[in-house]
Amino acid sequence: MEQTWRQAKAAFAAISIPPIAWLLLFFIVPMAVIWAYSFGENTGPVTIDFTGTFSNYMRAAEPLYLEIFWKSVLVAGLTTILCLLVGFPVALAIAFASPRMKAWLLLLIMLPFWTNLLIRTYALIAVLREQGYVNFTLEWLWSNASGLMTLVGLQPLGEFEPLTLLYNNTAVVIGLVYVHLPFMVLPLYSALDRMDRSLMEASLDLGAGHMRTIMQVVVPLAAPGIASGILITFIPALGAYLTPDLLGGTDSQMIANVIERQFKRANDWPFGAALSFMLMYLTFIAIAVQALVQRRSERRR
Repeated sequence: MEQTWRQAKAAFAAISIPPIAWLLLFFIVPMAVIWAYSFGENTGPVTIDFTGTFSNYMRAAEPLYLEIFWKSVLVAGLTTILCLLVGFPVALAIAFASPRMKAWLLLLIMLPFWTNLLIRTYALIAVLREQGYVNFTLEWLWSNASGLMTLVGLQPLGEFEPLTLLYNNTAVVIGLVYVHLPFMVLPLYSALDRMDRSLMEASLDLGAGHMRTIMQVVVPLAAPGIASGILITFIPALGAYLTPDLLGGTDSQMIANVIERQFKRANDWPFGAALSFMLMYLTFIAIAVQALVQRRSERRR
């Protein structure tokens, strides 16, 4: 006979109390302290008074910081869209692969998680820098094309100018897509793998082409995975710190870099806390929108 948790309160408490205590001690309490800092003022090099002021939030609403917030949202949104465009075909290919090949493809997708983010970012720097692999390949193609044009009697192309792929907004977006792509692929694969494939076969049998079947059958069926992938890609990209710091220039900083400077260089913890919770409020809004969209889609079904 099965017992509910109400009938086995002692066992339920023994299982639930340790993780709840851990969550309370190492997450809720520190977050509450930082939230309290956002309503305080610096009164000395290492002292903060909790005055209940909203001045830090008013300062965070200044045009300079709102522009950085908006830029961070745009960069995170572009990153999410690119991850979706790249990740959907990849997830679709994995879902329809043979069982043996599927295991290897999933291993390749998860392999980046086994490598430190800092190492992966420096590897990307080696690829994108002026003497990196991208420019080396382009220079090789350029020189060969120039030599071929000389052989056929045409004017050679001239000297190759390396592309500036680092320390700009493009490098930040490339780096964020590179880092967050697995977060998009995995939930998409999970949704596509559970899909009823007989619906695709019916669509093809009724005369719909492959592209129409994907857009009108596969995409709606994979909507929960798409929503989950967008959420877990957008939120980390919005709060990304390391990638913009290493790959971006002075005009490519995101809100997380500003928060880091407030806590470390400026030693303005109250303002840094206010910016942090402004970012967290945006995260809560994104989660609420995703939950609302999912609830409406479930009602329509």
